[in-house]
Amino acid sequence: MPVSPDDILRRPRLQPGDRVRLVSPASTPSSAAVRHATSVLHGLGLEVECGQHVFDDYGYMAGTDEQRLQDLNDALRDPGVAAVVATRGGKGAYRIADRLDLAAARANRSLLIGFSDITVLHLALWRACRLPGIHGAPWGADEFGPEMAGSFRRAVTSGESIEIRSLGEEPTAELTTTGRVSGILLGGNQDMVATSAGWNLPSLDGAILLLEAFGMRLGHIDRQLTMLTNAGLLRRVVGVAVGQYTDCGPDATTQGDWTAVDVLRDRLHRLGVPVLGGLPIGHGRPATAVPVGTLATLDADVGTLTVASAVS
Repeated sequence: MPVSPDDILRRPRLQPGDRVRLVSPASTPSSAAVRHATSVLHGLGLEVECGQHVFDDYGYMAGTDEQRLQDLNDALRDPGVAAVVATRGGKGAYRIADRLDLAAARANRSLLIGFSDITVLHLALWRACRLPGIHGAPWGADEFGPEMAGSFRRAVTSGESIEIRSLGEEPTAELTTTGRVSGILLGGNQDMVATSAGWNLPSLDGAILLLEAFGMRLGHIDRQLTMLTNAGLLRRVVGVAVGQYTDCGPDATTQGDWTAVDVLRDRLHRLGVPVLGGLPIGHGRPATAVPVGTLATLDADVGTLTVASAVS
């Protein structure tokens, strides 16, 4: 059954004086990245606090599963926290996505901000609570250019829709077909969409699927999209919005002359729905922040993705 916009649990837009909490559900951030994020958030007039385990180190993750989960759930349970901001992606959020305090998140209409590995948490909160989030973050200065800064500010402080235009210089622009469709925008990082299949992935029926990726080889892209298709999980998507596939391509063992765009074309065009590529969403520069879990319109004919705000 299609999701009504009335089912979406938006939180009020962020305003000066609101408290936001930095947490590390995946990998450990650098101190410079956290300082930069804090500076950006302070620039919006927000009060910034850090979870207890933000800088912990356990293998390639920011502390044990229990420590990372504690920080995230503590933030979800605090009704005074206006937004939960992930300090980075990396690895590990998928290990705790099945133990979120969903009742608290629903009651407090928690707004989660982050992307990359954090996609798995966005999917969990949408699947169980119909909570939208922000695919984007005020991370390190190298990633947080003027485009991200402006779009991030609009995404968290304005109730206006956000329009993102396809850029011809983005390699995935070649994937654009024709057509105009509307649906809830769901997805984000391809690896986390595929990782969520069977336990954490919400129904994509009637949805516009958002995809972006970082550091994936051709076979990896191919296997995941083939699995999602053969499992019937993409059968009723109404469109596909494709962002940046950064540092993705063949390695020394790959024969032939295909690129990541060729694999995406082969897998996505057979879905028979409008595809809009070239979107500056993901791990590249420029990159923009975009709401996920809200109503969107994909217009491949004019090259725009228009997404309703995640805040009211």
